[in-house]
Amino acid sequence: MATTANPATDLFSRLSFRRAVSPSPLRLPSQRPRTPRLSAAIVALHKRNPKRLKYASQRQFTRGDGGMLRVKVEPSGEDFWKLDPVVDLINSGAVGVIPTDTVYSIVCDLSNNDSIEHLRRIKGIVDSKPLSILCRSLRDIDTYTTGFPLGTNQGQANIFRAVKRILPGPYTFILPAAKELPKQCIKHGSSTRYAKRRQVGVRMPDDPICQAILQSLEEPLICTSVKYLSEDEWILDPVYIADIYEPLGLDFIVDGGARIDDPSTVVDMTGSYPTIIRQGKGPKLDWMVTGTDQEA
Repeated sequence: MATTANPATDLFSRLSFRRAVSPSPLRLPSQRPRTPRLSAAIVALHKRNPKRLKYASQRQFTRGDGGMLRVKVEPSGEDFWKLDPVVDLINSGAVGVIPTDTVYSIVCDLSNNDSIEHLRRIKGIVDSKPLSILCRSLRDIDTYTTGFPLGTNQGQANIFRAVKRILPGPYTFILPAAKELPKQCIKHGSSTRYAKRRQVGVRMPDDPICQAILQSLEEPLICTSVKYLSEDEWILDPVYIADIYEPLGLDFIVDGGARIDDPSTVVDMTGSYPTIIRQGKGPKLDWMVTGTDQEA
């Protein structure tokens, strides 16, 4: 018995087939949006110190025609990470200029004799002129000198306790040198002759940039203040320092901004009383005397 086709059913079948082989452009199959994958470089970039990102597209360091490295640092020392190449240069024997809490200083590694000779040549210092040291702490002062008087029960003042209150600060203390201090620091005359009175000036500057450099080193720095070559006057602008000293073989300079014409106060601790031999930025304290005081 023949079956009669239903026209409505036949039409629905044909339409379903057409939709299956040719989906309507108005009803595209849904797709899950693809999430872009972050590269390892981008992830690492976001993990970096945000202060460094500020300088990512800028030249942080420059070199002059003579190859001298110039590093500009904020006076507050907040971008002290820029000092890493400076520390590396010092450890490799370089001679350079850094700021202190008074004026700029030419510095080098304490135990590198070649660097000390290079420093003397750059500054034009005669062999008879002793050099000072920039110390990281009072422990360094105790290591390379005989230290400050501790006082006695017989009424002698405890100078060590008084000094602790003002260091770090704008003072240079002249103390008897210990045997640990390299002889090159107290050289006198020819290369085989040294001063009989072993004395050395010690400093602990209250300056963030200087302290950041010192704390990154394993020992103190030899130092001498930066002056004009033909005049007994300090150079306070790091741009002028670079122009004058780069041709002489300076290896680097840390630019911490211009300084003020106010050197450290020099106090001689080798006599009976702590005697000021140069009044500078550090004020005279009641346990210090001057030449005038002694004459009176």
